Amino acid sequence: MREDSPSGLEDDKAAGTSRPGVSLPPWVDEFRQLGVGLKHLFGAQFRLMLAEVGLARSGFVLMLFMGLAAIVFAVALGFTLLALAGWGLAQWFHSWAWALTALAGVQLVLLVLAILVFRRSMHWLTLPGTRAEFAALAKEAMQRGKAEGERAEN
Repeated sequence: MREDSPSGLEDDKAAGTSRPGVSLPPWVDEFRQLGVGLKHLFGAQFRLMLAEVGLARSGFVLMLFMGLAAIVFAVALGFTLLALAGWGLAQWFHSWAWALTALAGVQLVLLVLAILVFRRSMHWLTLPGTRAEFAALAKEAMQRGKAEGERAEN
């Protein structure tokens, strides 16, 4: 027994028969096969693109995580080297108190030097020549932005 298709007509393809009096040229079947092949090709390309986006996303997260890990390990290495320097000073001074005082003094000198270099850099940024250069850079960037915006609108 045959069932009707949703259109209310008998489903000739399901029954394995074709409509009498209608014969399609052979290129129609080849065209249909081409369509099926293109559907499979673009489906595969889309799945590949999704996989690559997933890899890129996980790669970006991995990159950020490894950057954080590098910072943590660099700080740990700094603490280890500081501990070794403290141990060496303790052996030299024969006193942990003098070793820690010497380390604190070295760190204080480095901190003061870093603050002075930072202040000098800030002073250089406020000089008239530097301010004029920054103003020119900002004006040039603004003009480029306007030009790119106009090109995007057209």
